[in-house]
Amino acid sequence: MIRYATVPSPVGPLLIAASDDGLHLIEFQNPRHPMSRCDAWEARECEFIRMTAAQLGEYFDGGRRDFDLPLAPRGTEFQLGVWHTLASIPYGETISYAQLAQRVGKPSAMRAVGAANGRNPLPIVLPCHRVIGSDGSLTGFGGGLPTKEFLLRMEGALPAAVDLFG
Repeated sequence: MIRYATVPSPVGPLLIAASDDGLHLIEFQNPRHPMSRCDAWEARECEFIRMTAAQLGEYFDGGRRDFDLPLAPRGTEFQLGVWHTLASIPYGETISYAQLAQRVGKPSAMRAVGAANGRNPLPIVLPCHRVIGSDGSLTGFGGGLPTKEFLLRMEGALPAAVDLFG
């Protein structure tokens, strides 16, 4: 049985879904992501949801750089390989989609790697926000580009915003 709960965060509410197998989903709750997927799930916390909420709180407070959670994402073998590789991108660093494709061992499959990155069911924990365009641009993120920018600035991967008027 998959259970879920919504927890507050500095980037808005996050839906967390888990079962006895581990963490299945972290989803930004915004108009792009309505909770329609949860119709068959049980609206109740479990130990993995509490652990995830606590570790996300530590991350946003600046006290956690890596997550220690039992993960149970569902995807193809290729997607799981891409998502596993995301976990190796260090806090405060970014890589390009081309570099991610190389790390996955599929340098000519940059688009497929990008698509798998975009389907990552565990953002923040599997840090897809650390993947950027080859030119350094912020591209594609399920939580929206302002959230991606917030996370990268919080981690120190982007310089602090310059206040041109202050």
